[in-house]
Amino acid sequence: MSINRNLLSENRKYLYGVITLFFITMIFVAFGMSDNSDFDVARREVLLRKIGDELLIQSGDNKSRVLPIEKITEIEYQIKFENEITFDPDSLVNTVQRLLASDPLTSDYVVNVVNCGNSSVAYGYAIANNKKDDIIACRGRLQPKGCYMINIKFKPTRINTGTISYMLSIFIVLMFFGFIFWRLDKLRKERPVDQNNNILAFGSVLFNPQQREMIINKNTIDLTGTETRLLHIFALSPNQTIERVRLQKEIWEDEGVIVGRSLDMFISKLRKKLEFDTKIKITVIRGKGYKLEISS
Repeated sequence: MSINRNLLSENRKYLYGVITLFFITMIFVAFGMSDNSDFDVARREVLLRKIGDELLIQSGDNKSRVLPIEKITEIEYQIKFENEITFDPDSLVNTVQRLLASDPLTSDYVVNVVNCGNSSVAYGYAIANNKKDDIIACRGRLQPKGCYMINIKFKPTRINTGTISYMLSIFIVLMFFGFIFWRLDKLRKERPVDQNNNILAFGSVLFNPQQREMIINKNTIDLTGTETRLLHIFALSPNQTIERVRLQKEIWEDEGVIVGRSLDMFISKLRKKLEFDTKIKITVIRGKGYKLEISS
């Protein structure tokens, strides 16, 4: 198998691994966000009960209960009381604002004090993250004792678009490279004819220089780099004498290295690997070089 093909395969496996790891991370992050969200919602309900408790104390009631907090919608809650209360709008605004300041999910919200009987709004105000957008009226006017419910409606929590955009960008990049590797792999599999153009056939031998191998009678034989270069020269010129000087030059000197290796040793190794086809042999042409002889 060639170096490029191995590299492509390894890169493809690496990319698939990264994509899998990315999806696993996304799942854990999603579960983590869900767990944190559930915790924050539960904490918010405790804060709302605390608001009801302080309003009772401000009304002079230390004995009656704050009834269970009712979740009207995903963003709206209702605080109910066991007995009638009275409230001062200034104290209500300050109490709610002070307690909800520790709620990480809270930015903007609207508070409405409604009458139990007809759900009419006895008092209301709005708090914004930008203080200049606050809407607070009728401050300093003590409200008469009565049956009231406190409705608090929160602004929907915005998704962290920065984090999602970042993760989406990573996903798109991974998918892009994944598509490229998938496409290259598909083209490689769909074009066997193009690969076969690099295969040289002589006798019963199928010789693939890129893969450094030859197939003789269904036997796959691996070749070294030097053996591949030698056989490639012979295969391009079968039944022709190849001068010894040319072989030495093209195999070693053209690479900038001149060594005292024995050419005969590599020729001998090739002869043994070609023994599977008795009609092919490498012969010595005395005083000249070698010849790849192919009998019909």
